[in-house]
Amino acid sequence: MTQEPVIEVENLTVRRGNAVTVSNANFKVYRGDYVGVVGPNGGGKTTLIQAILGLIPAEKGRVKIFGKDINEFSAWERIAYVPQHASNFDDFFPLTVRELVALGRTGRHNLGRKLRAEDWKHVDEALAFLEIAHLADSRIGKLSGGQKQRVFIARAIVRNPDILILDEPISGVDPVVQERFYKILSDLNLKKGTTIIIVSHDLSVVFCRMSKVICVNMKVYSCDVNEATDPEKILRNVYGEHFHFVFHKHECRGVFGNG
Repeated sequence: MTQEPVIEVENLTVRRGNAVTVSNANFKVYRGDYVGVVGPNGGGKTTLIQAILGLIPAEKGRVKIFGKDINEFSAWERIAYVPQHASNFDDFFPLTVRELVALGRTGRHNLGRKLRAEDWKHVDEALAFLEIAHLADSRIGKLSGGQKQRVFIARAIVRNPDILILDEPISGVDPVVQERFYKILSDLNLKKGTTIIIVSHDLSVVFCRMSKVICVNMKVYSCDVNEATDPEKILRNVYGEHFHFVFHKHECRGVFGNG
């Protein structure tokens, strides 16, 4: 069966200021992939994500989404993006969890429309899926860091996107919450078939849970992750020849709810 590419990056170079941040990137992401984007700080990970989404221009090359050139693509409701620091806001922010997640049901095509019963049904399903239904009436500013992260994922998936892109969504969160978070994403990928791209510094999680890794340090390297994959060999491309990978075991590809 032929795999369907949902994102195609061809000879992509992106410049910020006077510096080339991403150089001649070539890779494809297929429907159902679970992709980890890794690399050193300042290596160009966020720049690559933003270029894929058309948020910053490319100096050369092209990006295609669902087979269409990014300049011609308009079905942005099929993609949900959670940028860095999305959950950092005023603790006195007045919305409840349910109200904030409901904002994900609005877009350019229905801005200002009153939400219908079907919309609220999707909101409640997203809250239940992420196991935060009990927080529905809580003020968003009163939640813990891990709870806020799940709220913003719920807001992103409430319209059932085909692709979910997250840029370092759980920095500063304790290891137990991190493990729980990655189990949620695995379940979203496995049960709903959502294509997920996540920028992460947790290399063990990437090589344990994900199906593809994209390494970025101006140059971009992409490969599938399977039992034959040698993480250290791949990561030396971006971290240098003296890099040594220490693997911390995770409950790989776990089903949501088991811990």
